[in-house]
Amino acid sequence: MEMLFAFVIIIIVLSIVATLLVAGKSDDNYSGSAKRNTVNLTLIYAVIIPLSFVALGVYIWLIVF
Repeated sequence: MEMLFAFVIIIIVLSIVATLLVAGKSDDNYSGSAKRNTVNLTLIYAVIIPLSFVALGVYIWLIVF
C-alpha cells in the first residue's frame, strides 16, 4: 500500500514539474490562437452536447420500452 502512495506522489511531482516546464514557454500569437481555439471548442460543444442528449434519449428509450 505504501508503494502505491509513493507511486502517486511521484506522478504528482512529475506532473507539476512537467507543467512548469511547459508553462515557461510563451507563444507570440497567443491572443489569436486563443480566440480561434475558443471558437472551435464552442462549436464542438454546441454539436456534441445536443448529440449526447439525443443518444441518451435513444438509449433510455431502447432500454425502457
